[in-house]
Amino acid sequence: MLPPEVTLTECSKRFGERLALRKANLTIAAGETIVLLGPNGAGKSTLLRLAAGLLRPTAGSARINGVDATSAPRNLRAGMAYAGHRSQLYRGLTARENLELHARLHGQPDIDVLALLEQAGLGDRAEERIDGFSRGMLQRLALVRATAHHPVLLLLDEPASGLDADGRALLDQTLRAGLGIRTQVIASHDHDLPTRLAVRTIRLAAGSIA
Repeated sequence: MLPPEVTLTECSKRFGERLALRKANLTIAAGETIVLLGPNGAGKSTLLRLAAGLLRPTAGSARINGVDATSAPRNLRAGMAYAGHRSQLYRGLTARENLELHARLHGQPDIDVLALLEQAGLGDRAEERIDGFSRGMLQRLALVRATAHHPVLLLLDEPASGLDADGRALLDQTLRAGLGIRTQVIASHDHDLPTRLAVRTIRLAAGSIA
């Protein structure tokens, strides 16, 4: 599957009285990587969730390959990966079991989960339940899980939060590996990330693209 184009046109999202995103116009080309920068409350997470089809716009549109993001076809959904503020890992399962479950859900039971755990620096913790994992360990596990099924559209919300130096290196390595191969949208407070990856920066402020 080829990486998709993501397009927001006059896209707004309101939560009650609060306008979280205001008439955003943005085209992310197929295979492009962009980093969304801005303070808390700027609209980064809202834009990311609209692009993922997890929210429906109040006005305007969010489309993936020209199709409404909330009704993207099954094959395109299967090629997407979204990782939000919370790891959404399964407590009570081991690190290995979390990755194996993810692989089965995506119809790829042959994924080498032990190699992924080694990549995340968790090879020696494979059989431990994740309940006792630190924030950084959970973030690293969530990151390798997000890319385990080789998505063509990767959306990450503050993936560097809680990561140590090794974790940030893993994040950079993961994103570099996807340059030109998948469409990547990352919301981040890390202002050096676009420079390290040499990619386009989109700045948001008070719900608007600056």
